[in-house]
Amino acid sequence: MTEEKLGFASDYMEGAHPAILARLAETNLMKTVGYGLDAFSESAREKIRKACGTPEAEVFFLVGGTQTNATVIDALLRPWQGALAAETGHISVHEAGAIEWGGHKVMTLPQRDGKITAEQIAGAVRTWREDASREHMVMPGMVYLSQPTEFGTLYSLSELEAISGVCRKNGLPLYVDGARLAYALACPENDVSLRDLGRLCDAFYIGGTKCGALFGEAVVFPRKGTAPHFFTLVKQHGALLAKGRIAGIQFETLFTDDLYLRLGRQAIDAANRIREALREIGYPLTFPAPTNQIFVTLTRAQVEALTEKAILECWEKPDDEHTVMRIATSWATREEDVDRLIAVLRSCALHA
Repeated sequence: MTEEKLGFASDYMEGAHPAILARLAETNLMKTVGYGLDAFSESAREKIRKACGTPEAEVFFLVGGTQTNATVIDALLRPWQGALAAETGHISVHEAGAIEWGGHKVMTLPQRDGKITAEQIAGAVRTWREDASREHMVMPGMVYLSQPTEFGTLYSLSELEAISGVCRKNGLPLYVDGARLAYALACPENDVSLRDLGRLCDAFYIGGTKCGALFGEAVVFPRKGTAPHFFTLVKQHGALLAKGRIAGIQFETLFTDDLYLRLGRQAIDAANRIREALREIGYPLTFPAPTNQIFVTLTRAQVEALTEKAILECWEKPDDEHTVMRIATSWATREEDVDRLIAVLRSCALHA
């Protein structure tokens, strides 16, 4: 019998945490009102407000990351404005032009390890303001970050505070994509908390799809009135669940007894074991990523040998002979699978 390939291509390959499935089963035959107006969803909102230190926050549950980004950005921008983002940002690279389809340009800035700086943002705004032809150009209208970044790196608290300061000085809403936020919060190198996001951002979302839920993301507007009629926009963007309690129950469960943070730690622990083994074996790590995503540069022969045993994601090809592969752990990564992957990596190292 052929041994099943190891799956480390992404962090949303599994279903949902058993506690979520059990809670959904327990409440399955209950009748509740729809569209997130039920008691479960309100309980989840209250738990999120408390965790974020934002008692007046408006919290909405949407079905997925792309819908969330497209809806929030549409809500925060006027028709003549665009979103400043790293050139490697998810909205620029991996969302099939969803933001542009909605009528807003993604205005990319050069990145370093997946991040942009307060100085770059200030410079982009200054360049637009000082251009005599600015009325013919897209106006920078907001800033998009992700925590962690697409490269698995983290914004430090000082970096985020500097960016928030520039945004507020220039009237730019700051929005943080938290698709993998559990893995940032659980990372020992991280010093940004949910309360920091609530204090420094105009909007952010807490990822569920990649962090233990079946699906769903929780959008947080720390201050009331930031995005008027957001509920209606969610529906226009096809991101509103009629059976909204399904999302509410999931986030109520994730924010009970620190489950969200505990799931993040499990992924980080697994990733750190793999990272340590890669260094010991001698594989070159491509980015200084401390979270659940690991990027390693392999030769053509190593890729061929490795992909016979494991499913990874091909990230990029720096040249004809090398490929950057991504290894992603998740809340559900098992120790025995980590052991098997490390053994495979050791055997593939011989293929120089």
